Formats: sequence, C-alpha cells, structure tokens
Amino acid sequence: MTSIQTNGRFFNHLQHKNNYDEASRNCMVNTVSHLLHTRTDINKPGMLLGKIQSGKTRTFIGVMGLAYDHGFDAVILLTKGTNALVKQTYARLTQEFEERIEGDDLRVYDIMAMPENLRKYELSQKLAFIVKKETKNLDRIRETFFETYPELAKRKVLFIDDEADYASVAYEHKKDENVTHLRVLATKINALREQLSSSAFLQVTATPYSLYLQPDDMTIHENKVYQPVRPAFTELVPVHNRYVGGETYFDQAEDPDHFASHLYHAVSEKELDAMKKMDRRKIKMDQLLTQKTIPNIRQAVMNFIVGSAIRRFQQRQLGQKEQKYAMIIHTERGKLAHAWQDELIRNMEDRLIEDANKESELLQTLTRDAYDDLIASVQTFSSVPKPSFSEVYQDVLFSLKEEYLISSVVNSEKDVHELLDGRGELQLRAPMNIFIGGQLLDRGVTIRNMIGFFYGRNPRSFQQDTVLQHSRMYGARPLEDMAVTRFYTTPKIYAVMKQIHEFDSELRRAFERGGHEQGVVFIQKEENNRILPCSPNKILLSSLTMIQPHKRMLPVGFQTGYKTYIQPTVKKVDDWVASLKTRAVDEKEGAYLVPATSAREILRAIHSTLEMEEGRDFHLDEYESVLDYLTTENEEGAYVWLVVRKKRQIKRLNGAGKFENSPDTPGSGQGELSIARRVAEDHPAMILLRQEGKKEHGWRGTPFWWPVLVAQQNTTPTVFAKKTVK
Repeated sequence: MTSIQTNGRFFNHLQHKNNYDEASRNCMVNTVSHLLHTRTDINKPGMLLGKIQSGKTRTFIGVMGLAYDHGFDAVILLTKGTNALVKQTYARLTQEFEERIEGDDLRVYDIMAMPENLRKYELSQKLAFIVKKETKNLDRIRETFFETYPELAKRKVLFIDDEADYASVAYEHKKDENVTHLRVLATKINALREQLSSSAFLQVTATPYSLYLQPDDMTIHENKVYQPVRPAFTELVPVHNRYVGGETYFDQAEDPDHFASHLYHAVSEKELDAMKKMDRRKIKMDQLLTQKTIPNIRQAVMNFIVGSAIRRFQQRQLGQKEQKYAMIIHTERGKLAHAWQDELIRNMEDRLIEDANKESELLQTLTRDAYDDLIASVQTFSSVPKPSFSEVYQDVLFSLKEEYLISSVVNSEKDVHELLDGRGELQLRAPMNIFIGGQLLDRGVTIRNMIGFFYGRNPRSFQQDTVLQHSRMYGARPLEDMAVTRFYTTPKIYAVMKQIHEFDSELRRAFERGGHEQGVVFIQKEENNRILPCSPNKILLSSLTMIQPHKRMLPVGFQTGYKTYIQPTVKKVDDWVASLKTRAVDEKEGAYLVPATSAREILRAIHSTLEMEEGRDFHLDEYESVLDYLTTENEEGAYVWLVVRKKRQIKRLNGAGKFENSPDTPGSGQGELSIARRVAEDHPAMILLRQEGKKEHGWRGTPFWWPVLVAQQNTTPTVFAKKTVK
C-alpha cells in the first residue's frame, strides 16, 4: 500500500501557503489514500462531507495537491452550471497554485476557453480542467481527451464533483418502451470516465442526505426509478473555529444570554407576500419609512445600515481597516419579483437620503430602534468598543448623505459576471451593499462580510439539499460581525430550517460514530396508525421531526384559550394527574411511571386548550405518533415517566421579546428537565407544567398546562415523517 507523503512539491507549496492544521491535513491524506486504494466511480464515489461554506473548497484543493504528488496527472473539476462559479473556481485555483503555475508545473484551464494547439511541453505538465456540469462543457472535455489530445486519455485522472447534490443516478422510465435512459449528464460523465485508462471519482458536498440515506432497493417515484448510490468511503471535512452554522442560529439561539438569541427576526407571511409582486395598493412608495405593511424589510435595511456603521466605528477605534458590508434579500426566483424588490429598496434608499439631508426626527427614531436592537448583542462582547447612540447616528447621517448604500439585482449570468471581483467573489462596490436575487445567490458564489439575510423562499415541499444551500448566513464569520448580524424569515421557514439543522447534525454524528452504514432510521405513520419504516426519498422536509436521545418536543408560540372555554378541560387534567400518581408502576426522583395511553389522553386534552400563533404548529398526530414510537421500543411495555410541576408563573415572551421556549428549567441538576433526562433511560418522559397564566405575564388570566416530551436515552436517532410523497 502506498504511503502518503506530504513533502511533495505541490502539497508542500499549499501547506506553506495555507498552514493547514493537523485535522485538515489528516482529512486530505486519508482522502488521497482512499482514492489510491479504493475503486471509485460515479456510482460509488469517494465522499468529502463538509458543512455549508465551511472550507470544502480549501480541502479539495489540498486533495488535488496531494493527488498530483502521488501519480495523478490531471484533475477534472466539475462545477455547478453557472459562469460565475466557473470564474470563481478558476480564480481560486490559479491563486492557490500560483507558484506551481509560474514554475511550469501546472496548467489550469476553463474547458470552454482553452487555447488551441497545446504543445507537448504544456501537455506534459499537471493539468486542471474546470468543467461546468452541462452538455456543451462535457462534450468539450470528451473531445479534448479523445480527439484533440488522445494522449491525455492514458493519464491518471481524478474527477472532483463539487457541490455534488445529485443524490442518485436517476433513470427516466418510459412506460411505452419498457426501457430506461440514464440521465444525460450522468451518462456523459460515466462515458468519459469509462474510456480513461485510470481514474478516480470524488464528490464534495454538504448536502448528501438522499445519497447516504436511500433504501438499498430500487424504488419508483414520479415516473423515475432511482438506483441507489452509496459512497465507497466518506471523509468529514473538519469544521474550523471561525465557522458559524446551525449550532449558532438554532442551538445557541435558545440561550437568552447568548448573542445568538438576537439573530432571528420573525417575518409575517403577509409581509412576504407583499414583497413577491407589485401591489401599489398595499405598498405606497412615499410612505416606505412609516408604512405598517413592511415593518421587517424596513427594519432589516435600517439594521444593516446601523450595523455597518457600528462595525466601521469599532474598526476606526481599534486602528483597523474599515470593511465593506453586504446584505442579501432572497425571497423569490422570478425576475419580476426582483424588479419589484429593487424598486422598493431603491425608493427606500431615496427616502432615507432625503431624511438624512433634513436630519429628520423620523430618521433619528428609526436609527434609535435599530441601535437598541443591535447594541443588545454588541454588549455581550467585551472585546469591542461600544459606540454611543449619538456617535452611531452621526455615522448613519454621514453614510446616507455620502450615498454609502448601494443595492444591486443579481439574477442573470451577465449580472453576476459584471458584479464579480478579481477573486470571483461578489464585488462590494460601496461600504454598504444590498444584493437582491434568487437562484444565483443560492450557492457557491462567495459574499464577504454579510451581516443581513432576508430569506423567504417558501416552496410547497422543502428539499433538504436546496434549503441548506440557501443558508448564506453560514460560513466563516468574525464574531464581532455576528454581533450586528440579523436573519429575517417566517416562523414556518425558520422551524423547517431548524429541523434540517437537527437532521444535518445527527447525520454527521452518525458518521463520527462509525460511518453511514449505521445511518438514521426513517419512520412514517400509516392511515391505520401503524408506525412503519419509510423510504427517505419519499420524505417531505416540511413535515419532518428528528428524534434523538433526550430531544425535547414542546409547543412554542401560542396563547391559551379563553377561561370560560378551557377551565373544565384544565380541571380534568388536574384530576387525571392526581390520580395517576396513585396508580404509577414506579417512582424515581419524584417522577412517576404511568401507562402511555394515559399520557396520550392528557396530551390530547392539553392540545385543545392552546391556540397557536401564525406560523407555529402543535400537531397532535405528530406528538402522538412520536410518543407511540418511543413507547413501543421497550419490551417491558408502553410507559412514560411523568414529571409534574405546578404554580408556575412564566411569561409568554422572554427578555428578548420572543415567545418563551424554555419553560422546563434545567436548573443545577434539580430542575424538571434534568430530572426528566435522568429518569428517561428506557422510557420517554413527559414534563407537565401547570402555569398560572396571568394577564400581566401576557396570558389570558387562566391556568393552563404546558407539556414537554423528552425522548429516552436509549433510542435510535430517527426521522419521523408526518407526511410522505404518495
């Protein structure tokens, strides 16, 4: 077996240039070792699994360097089908391998812009071909290898499929012909690979869900047959210490003392609808700074301006270079919607500039609101200066008067090409840049210093790969920038993104525990209420629940029913809880083990007393199905640990003005959640909190029960699908 050396001229150059840490270097070494000793192809590729914007490109470039040092002569780098990504990739490769290119050791080519009549001297060097995943590019690379320069077909070639989210090799099923035709792109890539003397295949992705989690059998869906693709090996790309991802936006956001608790701002569905298409009855251009129809987009723009001003003030105070900042508005794919949003934002800019020149009281109020919002998270950092409101206001006035704010639409190849800088990144033309777009902002194109993300893509069925790639707020972010970063979307979309984050995290943990063959269990509820295994490629991500050891499930974002209506039901639950204690089969730390049927009855009664807010869900069938699944895992019988607490006086909104989501105080080991997690080893627990529901706390002046379901420690990571594709 070949030993991987890290002192070759290609990798040594990259190591010196990038100073790879040990974890990154080990990932690169392991990947190349697998590529040399494991058969890989498009049907069974090697896999580099990273996180969104977490350094995957940096890692596969390191793999390229090691591969060149260990016998590979050429790399065919397959990119997503946009000219912008081709340009960005070309700029990145020529920058990373600059010394080797200048030393005539390597040539990098965009396959559609290759010079004619390459000489033997040039062909003798190591080669890198950037090939867009579309028909003309693939035809050109085939022509280059087998017609123009046939000697290349004898070389050892590494395919790297960047942003590989085609989860399976799909076949169209022709009913009238009883034959199947391999998808065109996959066919061309496969044909190219099969004609080469020696090749290896590596996929690089952060969205491998269907790929890893498909069933092993062939399944038919929507006139297509899916042939499962399983990776030959998987290497996890290490997550660097500057990475900000779902852990920040969803896990740390639960802590009211953490800066992340300030990141998310809820947008109403009505406001999102108002931004989709032009309707001058709903939005008056001369009232953009006061109109109630669009409070969040106005706040998003003001927060962006004020956040940029705060950061630039801090940089001046610390003697650092003042940075330029970016904000993204990504709600629709259609160009008509982009044109409408562009008109809206440009008119808002004009109104703000007018008010800055007048130094109006309205602008001062808008600036004050944004300052108060942002300074709450800035104050959680001790390492940065805290500007006063007057200092920030003067900066805002100056920035607006000098027209520091620019908005640009990015929705065509021409637009992106014109907006890219020399590094292939979106060019920040001014200190404050707002980008409006859709598909081309989805993935790949790098946007530096982004501190505002207004997101509203709301498809009927969310696809995990797509939604994750839309998460442009992920990536390497200075924490000082995060203090003034804000993320705007609807509660429904936020909830789906949180579920996807949980899915993503559990999948990565599954690999870390021992590889994808252990995987994750998928289940669904049939019409006859049976819980059955489920095919992953049938799951709708908008109706997914991730179950894992000690995971909590609880309703959040609700109001109680009125006292007259719910009081009898609350009294019934009071009586049930009192009687269950006397009939418990076991007792531990003040928790009572009761039949699961009784827990279901209580849950059903509580459900009828709560009224969910817009975009918030408390699906009874979901909770009952999860409870059924958790209680049937144990051979001893279907039981639930009940942890009861009364006379609670929690407020409806927390200190950050958001719906309370932690009524089950963890405490220092004696809180109800801590107890529930200790007793929930083989059986799940249900925490029942009887709240006083006082009006001064935001409720309707009537007691109610708040349930929290806690999965047991000894449960298999599971995806529960409320709905599946028929």
